[in-house]
Amino acid sequence: MVKSDNIDNIIDHKLFTQEDIHNMCVRLGKQLTEDYAGKKPIVVGALKGAIYFLTDLTREMDVAHQLDFLDVSSYGDGFESSGKVEIITDLSADVKDRDVLIVEDIVDTGLTLQYMKDLIKKRGAKSVKCCALLNKDARRENDVVVDYYGSDVGNEFVVGYGLDFLNMYRNLPYIGVLKPEIIQKYVNK
Repeated sequence: MVKSDNIDNIIDHKLFTQEDIHNMCVRLGKQLTEDYAGKKPIVVGALKGAIYFLTDLTREMDVAHQLDFLDVSSYGDGFESSGKVEIITDLSADVKDRDVLIVEDIVDTGLTLQYMKDLIKKRGAKSVKCCALLNKDARRENDVVVDYYGSDVGNEFVVGYGLDFLNMYRNLPYIGVLKPEIIQKYVNK
């Protein structure tokens, strides 16, 4: 395993600082406040990665909303999407005739987001939109719409602020690019 006590051994460089992330949350929170004025949306956090972003984002939203969570996976324990999405933890709220905002850490292939949007639409939601911290459309496999996002990101493996590698490093207060040789150690096993 990668030793978690020395982050310098795994991070190539910082991509977004704490201040960068805060500014993204403030900007998106203002936009969502405008767009959801007079509505009471259900804000759905995509577990586990979106939890940090969800918390900071919703504190910047000046609109009454309900929180819920959905945990779906297309990755399992792998590094690449399997293409098959499964529900790990389902919503507890009834979304029928409600405005729903899915909050994601990163939208990569788009398969998971498309699955979540379709699922919520089938359950009768009035509207379904997505707000992602990062948009990685270089790997997009479908034309799913990311309605709001903090920043585009290239085809690098990023960790921190909820984003993980082997379910670790989510707690970094910034977003960093993982050194390619770290990934190679586990891909080649």
